Amino acid sequence: MFTKLLQTRNDWILTLIRVVAGGVMFPHGLQKLLGWFGGAGFTRTIHGFGQMGFAAPLVFLVIMAESFGALGMILGCLSRIAAFSIVVDMTVAALTVYHRTGNVFMNWGGTQKGEGFEFHLLMIAMSLAVMIAGGGAFSVDRALSRNKVA
Repeated sequence: MFTKLLQTRNDWILTLIRVVAGGVMFPHGLQKLLGWFGGAGFTRTIHGFGQMGFAAPLVFLVIMAESFGALGMILGCLSRIAAFSIVVDMTVAALTVYHRTGNVFMNWGGTQKGEGFEFHLLMIAMSLAVMIAGGGAFSVDRALSRNKVA
């Protein structure tokens, strides 16, 4: 079963999707985990999400998904599991954003209340592709898989 989890096609498009999705998500994880890129850091993220009604263990999972899940996506290491963590994270985020704002579009011009959820939808779609098809050509999964798929 573990071998099936690692199997993936020798597909460079999957590699591109996986690396871009992970690369875009990783800085968001570093904001929450380490406070880099203007982020709040671990403790303040736990507290801030707690004020929005999220339990600390769930916020911990968000931080892990956005940092280590994203890193797994970049490397193609346990790609399907990493992608699943991003799908769950972004689904909850999209539902939360929509519930608060009702917006689809990002707030580039600062003219609407809050942000939209179009980013979340793109991350969900890219991560679903990796969940379904695997990490692609240049991935740790492919290197470890004994039964490589063409």
